Amino acid sequence: MTNDNQETNQEIDEQTARAAVRKRPKPGERRVQILQTLASMLEKPGAERITTAALAARLQVSEAALYRHFASKAQMFEGLIEFIEQTVFSLINQIVEHEQAASAGSPDVGPRQAAKVVVMLMQFAEKNPGMARVMVGDALVFENERLQQRMNQFFDKVEASLKQCLRDASNVLNSDTPTLSAQVRAAVLAAFVVGRLQRFVRSGFKRPPSENLNDSLALLLG
Repeated sequence: MTNDNQETNQEIDEQTARAAVRKRPKPGERRVQILQTLASMLEKPGAERITTAALAARLQVSEAALYRHFASKAQMFEGLIEFIEQTVFSLINQIVEHEQAASAGSPDVGPRQAAKVVVMLMQFAEKNPGMARVMVGDALVFENERLQQRMNQFFDKVEASLKQCLRDASNVLNSDTPTLSAQVRAAVLAAFVVGRLQRFVRSGFKRPPSENLNDSLALLLG
């Protein structure tokens, strides 16, 4: 009877060990989990600076475990910024390609592209409030300076994309100064986007960036 119990206990221990192995994150899964948790912690309005200790506690791991996947907290934020960049610019390319295919040669294709890019940015921020804090720099205060520089470059690229959309439209309309006209309008739209995202963050996510958006775009692009 004792031997039977020992065999049963051994079998249970083996099953438990196998279950533990199965639950261990696959390569890359823990890295994604860390970034998802960091983003969710940033969604708390007015949240203080997030420490690696707090992040590790939320994940129920040691700080050393975090550093096995990221060399520094700055690298974690860079992971979030990479997600923002890849998502936004992929969507911008989709918008431009779709509108060009659907309305090739139309004089309003550029403003329509630009409007859809702005709408997409607002929707992205609303769905990802933690990312919105990164985008406007609120979450990057006291962090490595290169992170804010990278977000500045992000908005420069957004403005360049808007400028390209509007310059194509100006060419269709035979404007005497298509580049200057597109540059000015793109700069205004980019500033509008940043302003809306800042207001969203400052309000504790209570004032959505899409508030009265269609009317605002009609004024800016009309």
